[in-house]
Amino acid sequence: MTRSNKKTRLTGEQALAEAFAAVDHTPLLSQLGVELSDEYLCLALTHRSFANENGMLPNNERLEFLGDAVLGLSIAAKLYERHPDRPESDISKMRASIVSRYGLADVAREINLGPHILLGKGEKLTHGGDKDSILADTTEALLGAIYRQHGFDIAREVILRLFDSKIVGASARNRTLDWKTTLQEMLAEAKLPMAVYSDERTGPDHELTFYVTATVGQTEVGHGEGPNKKTAEQQAARQACELVQANPGAIKV
Repeated sequence: MTRSNKKTRLTGEQALAEAFAAVDHTPLLSQLGVELSDEYLCLALTHRSFANENGMLPNNERLEFLGDAVLGLSIAAKLYERHPDRPESDISKMRASIVSRYGLADVAREINLGPHILLGKGEKLTHGGDKDSILADTTEALLGAIYRQHGFDIAREVILRLFDSKIVGASARNRTLDWKTTLQEMLAEAKLPMAVYSDERTGPDHELTFYVTATVGQTEVGHGEGPNKKTAEQQAARQACELVQANPGAIKV
């Protein structure tokens, strides 16, 4: 009798359960400060790449849609209260900067969300768990799950706690929408040379990945990666802004 060495292929639901159980989500829930049922947490963490590779399972995009709305209202109401004398144009820009992809990705990294996201093989190979877009979308999905399980008041409390430093530091300049312009302004104010961007690209023409380095004087101040040059440059400029703001003296001209 010949034994088969073929590994039994898991069904989509089995693959999902196995992948979800492989990671301890207790630290994530601790960072969120609320309990979530396995059903809601698993759905919020399921990226479409994983869902599509495992029989078109439900993914987190509907929760993301819901979380985006809850997030926008919570931040808008808080800014309205904090800035009673500022015009709509100012608080609108503040809100946009806080709930932007970059703002959401910052929060995701603070709570170490990346390792918890269920990704397909392709996204894993390209480090999808550290991509701003995936981190931002999954953060919104988690907020949507919290809203569904606990209601608006609890969801708002979580949002205001996670985004507190961004709300306090919100600026009408809306820097996160154009980090390259913001970097130019910061460098000019610090009397430093303008940034120079160099790029490399890898992969086939239909799936290029761009790597960008931002240099000021003799110092590399930021690195970025993305599916196009613009995105990679924005990431590099964002890193550079943080360095210039924290320690401009570290830049050798």
